[in-house]
Amino acid sequence: MLNFKAVKIKKPDEVNFILGQSHFIKTVEDLGEALVSSVPGIKFGLAFVESSGACKIRSEGNDAELKKLAEDNALEIAAGHSFIVFMKDAYPINVLNAIKNIPEVCAIYCASANPAQVVIAEVENEGRAILGVVDGVKPKGIESDEDIAWRKGFLRQLGYKF
Repeated sequence: MLNFKAVKIKKPDEVNFILGQSHFIKTVEDLGEALVSSVPGIKFGLAFVESSGACKIRSEGNDAELKKLAEDNALEIAAGHSFIVFMKDAYPINVLNAIKNIPEVCAIYCASANPAQVVIAEVENEGRAILGVVDGVKPKGIESDEDIAWRKGFLRQLGYKF
């Protein structure tokens, strides 16, 4: 029997997250090293869903609330070898390349601060898989000249463009 469900990512609005999949327990320490090496002062919590051996939720972090948030969300998602990172004082754009370059990382499903839901498939008496992520809400139209000006101004305000 195959069942489908959507698991809502539970987090404060201002917190960014990255959801991905890897293949080895070493991911926990490698993710932590990549995060602190990429952004000095980053606050983070991460959790990895081990799907062989002891099958535990493995976690690390330098912020107790974010670590607990990662553990709770990973337990809800419960899909094999997935990981979730929650961060403050940094954005996914600051750490994504470092995470993608970790040898055991297979995929990144989502990197966002938006409300999100993880679409899960569960095989009876086996395990779970992440099929995809619903990130934010559907579009409300095509951007206008005013919207383009706002977008460009926002990027410059953040320092991503000159």
